[in-house]
Amino acid sequence: MATPQDVLTAAGTPLAKTPATPAPAETPSGTGPAGTPQPRPDTPPGTPPAAPPDAPPDPLTDAPVVGRRRPWQWVSAAVALLLLAMAVSSIVRNRAFQWDVVAAYFTSTSVLDGLTLTLWLTAATLSLGFVLGTVLATMRLSGNPVLRTVAWGYIWLFRSTPPLVQLLFFFNIGALYPTLGLGIPFGPEFITFKTVNLLGPTLTAVIGLTLLEAAYAAEVVRGGILSVDRGQLEAAQALGLGRARVLRRIVIPQAMRSIVPTAGNMLISALKGTSIVSVLAVSDLLYSVQLVYNQTYQVIPMLVVATLWYLVVTTVLSAGQYYVERHFARGASRDGLPPTPLQRAAAGYRRLLGRADASTPGEGR
Repeated sequence: MATPQDVLTAAGTPLAKTPATPAPAETPSGTGPAGTPQPRPDTPPGTPPAAPPDAPPDPLTDAPVVGRRRPWQWVSAAVALLLLAMAVSSIVRNRAFQWDVVAAYFTSTSVLDGLTLTLWLTAATLSLGFVLGTVLATMRLSGNPVLRTVAWGYIWLFRSTPPLVQLLFFFNIGALYPTLGLGIPFGPEFITFKTVNLLGPTLTAVIGLTLLEAAYAAEVVRGGILSVDRGQLEAAQALGLGRARVLRRIVIPQAMRSIVPTAGNMLISALKGTSIVSVLAVSDLLYSVQLVYNQTYQVIPMLVVATLWYLVVTTVLSAGQYYVERHFARGASRDGLPPTPLQRAAAGYRRLLGRADASTPGEGR
């Protein structure tokens, strides 16, 4: 059955329209219905909503950041600078140092010859000491109890006695053993020779200092090897690498990071330790200086000459140690190596030039 609505529609009479729901009022872009900040449609997800332009400033976020005041740091720095200035003034103004005599003998032939012998002794004893110390460290890490005991006894003996006593024993070897020989223990000797005047002062110094440095170098090398993670060795063995290749490519590069700092300290100690050979009349730096002031009676300025040369050589060795440590520290940190002093100085110079260009008006950069 047709309804009245169908009849009216068919007759062409329009029906009354149902009132439509009013559209919501347009809101500004970036705000929600209640005026709350909403992210824009084209912003990536995770971006915080932008604050409305008429929002009041937040006192917590807009407040200036003020560093913590540390007045005692400035006071301590001022006191340290004052004491340093007093010390420098007392050294420069003290006539007992006789700086003209220091300048005259600083590059003299006798002093430079003594410095050369000091450097040669340092290089020879430390190189031979590390070779012998590596052998001793290997013996201490060996599974053979006899080798471990012999290496431990050697290290214990030479680290327990003063270096000067050891040098005097070696220098007087002729009084201890008039003859030395090779043969069967408690049996006949095949080769014998007299020890009188066998060891001269320089050779005695090389032997005594080498044996002493070997005892310390053995512990340094052993500590460096033990610092390598055991998992590195197990992984190398699982890959089928040989023991020599594992030692050369895995153990030594990682152990050097622990060995180099201590070896650098040993190098500086060996440089200063060569001064004890002056008791054997070896013409090192200190003995050369002593020969001069025994003739001129200028003790203080000649000791200053020796001190300055030790400071110069130690500074050069410390700088070399710094760069060697950086070489073996590559890859140890994900953040990379810190800049060197030269790099920091260059960066500061560039910043200074940038500030100077910015403060000069009318000039292009």
